[in-house]
Amino acid sequence: MTEPSIGAQKRLLLIDDDPNLILLVKDYLEFRGYEVTTAENGREALEILEKEMPDMIICDVMMPEMDGYAFVEQVRKDPRTNWIPVLFLSAKGQSQDRVKGLNTGADVYMVKPFEPEELVSQVEASLKQAGRLLQHQLKLGTNGPKIQVPFDVELTPTETKVVQFVARGMANREIAEAMKVSQRTIESHVSNMLAKTGLHNRTELARWAIESKMA
Repeated sequence: MTEPSIGAQKRLLLIDDDPNLILLVKDYLEFRGYEVTTAENGREALEILEKEMPDMIICDVMMPEMDGYAFVEQVRKDPRTNWIPVLFLSAKGQSQDRVKGLNTGADVYMVKPFEPEELVSQVEASLKQAGRLLQHQLKLGTNGPKIQVPFDVELTPTETKVVQFVARGMANREIAEAMKVSQRTIESHVSNMLAKTGLHNRTELARWAIESKMA
C-alpha cells in the first residue's frame, strides 16, 4: 500500500493560550493541507477529545486552568488517546525543561520562537513515525497472541465496512470521505466498536479485524 500524503486529510489539535500564535500556526498548517482544531488550555482540549480524535496534538506547556504537563498526563492515561503523537511548544529551552517535557509524555519538544517550516517538518516526521509504528504493531499482532473479544460480538454491516478501512491504516477523515458520511459518524462507529469488543484503541481493532479475516 502506498503511503498517503502526510499533510492531506490529517487532523491536528492545537492548544495554546496565545491567540496570535494560534492564528499564525493554524493558518500555516491549514495552508499546508492539515485540518486544525484549536483550544485555549488543556481542560478545553480534553473536552474536544471526547468528541473527536486528532492524528496529532500540538500543545503549549504554560497555560491557565490546565497546563501542558497535566493535559499530556491525562492523554497518556486514556487508552483512547494514549497513541496520539504530542508535540510540546514552550518558551523554556533549558535541558531540564526538555527532559521534563519528554518524560511527561511528549514525543517532540520545540522551543519558542520557532520557524513555521520547522514545525511542519516535525509534524510530518511524527505522523510518519506513528504510521510506521501502527504497521509494525499490526505485523507483530499477526504473529503474537491473538486479540481476545467476547464471542457474541456482532457488528453491523456499516461497522464491518469501517473496521475494514481501519485495518488498512486509513484515518477517520479518509474513511468518512470514502463512505460519503461525516467524520463524526465514523468516530461514533469506531467508539461503538471499541465498546462492543472491549478493545482499547484503533490498533487493537485493526488487529482483531485482520485476525478475524474481516480485512
